[in-house]
Amino acid sequence: MENPVAVDLVEFLNASPTAFHAVDEAKNRLKSAGYVQLSERDDWKLEAGKKYFFTRNHSTIVAFAIGKKYIAGNGIYIIGAHTDSPCVKLKPVSKVSKGGYLEVGVQPYGGGLWHTWFDRDLGIAGRVIVREKKDGSESYSHRLIRIEEPIMRIPTLAIHLDRDVNEGFKVNKQTHLAPVLATSVKAELNKTAAGNGSVDEKTNTNQKHHPLLLQLIAAQIECEPADICDFELQACDTQKSVIGGALKEFIFSGRLDNLCMSFCSLKALIDSTSSEESLKEESGIRMVALFDHEEVGSDSAQGAGSPVTLDALSRITYSFSSDTKMLPIAIQRSYLVSADMAHALHPNYMDKHEENHQPKMHGGLVIKHNANQRYATNAVTSFLFREIAAKHNLPVQDFVVRSDMMCGSTIGPIMASGVGIRTVDVGGPQLSMHSIREMCAVDDVKHSYEHFKAFFQEFSNLDAKLTVDI
Repeated sequence: MENPVAVDLVEFLNASPTAFHAVDEAKNRLKSAGYVQLSERDDWKLEAGKKYFFTRNHSTIVAFAIGKKYIAGNGIYIIGAHTDSPCVKLKPVSKVSKGGYLEVGVQPYGGGLWHTWFDRDLGIAGRVIVREKKDGSESYSHRLIRIEEPIMRIPTLAIHLDRDVNEGFKVNKQTHLAPVLATSVKAELNKTAAGNGSVDEKTNTNQKHHPLLLQLIAAQIECEPADICDFELQACDTQKSVIGGALKEFIFSGRLDNLCMSFCSLKALIDSTSSEESLKEESGIRMVALFDHEEVGSDSAQGAGSPVTLDALSRITYSFSSDTKMLPIAIQRSYLVSADMAHALHPNYMDKHEENHQPKMHGGLVIKHNANQRYATNAVTSFLFREIAAKHNLPVQDFVVRSDMMCGSTIGPIMASGVGIRTVDVGGPQLSMHSIREMCAVDDVKHSYEHFKAFFQEFSNLDAKLTVDI
């Protein structure tokens, strides 16, 4: 019998080809669960016992539920994850024509395993800014778009023309990664068949991009190509996420890093606040923050390095008290679970893991440690997170990178140093991280969800039993 949490994750993944779509899917789920949308441009009127969320740039989303017993200065218990994944994004001028082909100019985003993008059937997704005219007035709308059909492909070079390719293929990200959209001959015939005037090639947008591409985009969002003002688009694998393996124990998908943790934290928040009684005894605030741009350093207006978290904590605290002393008190009583996928032991590359720290599939969430603060975990924060697992008989693992290898990082140290909040870095174990197709275990999705849900339900009481700075 398939695990319902894993099935739900697969549905979430298939609805979320980009960060914009992931936030949109999260919005829909939160609204269905009774969360009220706020705008950062408006004044907030918050009430204890109520549930809220807001978005920034439609690629970052923050949701929170206020305990019935909350007062200003109490702690805020956060699970932070990220909505973005490595991909290839269309350039501002994407029109490329050479060798009788129409190609699409792209640039790599993040540190992807770029060789995995070759010979994949690719669609396009993202957002478009559209000009709209009604009753003589002009306005602009922000629309999400997804072309699921395989309209592009990045073909490899035949081995007959590169005999040494199996000795080591090095991707030139400028010259090798441009997807083929069509042949020039067929594009011209299509233009003639369409009436040759359906796309105004004198507009600025149409000088930057192939008219054929704009026709496809316009048809998808039901507008005229000339009304497309700008867009942020990326190539997307058209293969669906699935539950697989001979025993149906794995999930095969793109973007598991980090939509898996985004989903598990979101579902845990929604399910831990679903009943009328769930916040009755809560004295703190339960929060999920899903950020954009982690894969490129988090330094943006909507990344974890931005003021978005501190802005949220400030506005919540000052909604209940004008006393400026309450915010620093609240921060010191708060706690962050930085949830970003972890590296499972690879059976074909076992020497890449440190001997005593080899996270396994089905082994539960991985607590990440690094003495040089590439992860923000310390003895106090790991104990608190591990104690919750012990109370619910949930498995938990530890990871330290080999001492002769570079250690990656994530949003944990950024938020710990930027906000001053106690932080533990964790993640579900996976293989093929940053490939166009990754894999994780069904059991670990269930473990992660249950661990996060227990964290929200029990952290207030557990934290009250531990004193450190006295």
